[in-house]
Amino acid sequence: MGTAARALTRCPAYAANVNAVPRYAKAVANPGQGDALARALLTAADGLAGDPGCLLYLVNREAGNRDTIWVTEVWRSQADLDASLRQIAGSEQVTAALALVQNWETIELEPVGGKGPGAPPPSGG
Repeated sequence: MGTAARALTRCPAYAANVNAVPRYAKAVANPGQGDALARALLTAADGLAGDPGCLLYLVNREAGNRDTIWVTEVWRSQADLDASLRQIAGSEQVTAALALVQNWETIELEPVGGKGPGAPPPSGG
């Protein structure tokens, strides 16, 4: 098996879950509001702690640009993502976070594989 093929199998739980919904969100905050937006998104992450459908929700700041925040999400299924979005739709928390945002872009992805939580260590050779 070649290196690329091995890389695609390192996280079999992710690669085998054809229903997984990975996505990125890029939020450009209003000038000077990046820290407040990051705090709001981290609060959202805390709220997802007990949600079994949310496999990953990471909040990141773009290096050298405090007002650009990236969120990396992986959901167990589209149904889990949709249920979560219905639950927060129109909430005060979402309204407050969106008031900090100048531009929001969501990038839908397709799972291929890789290394991640719960993945076995890479095999040698």
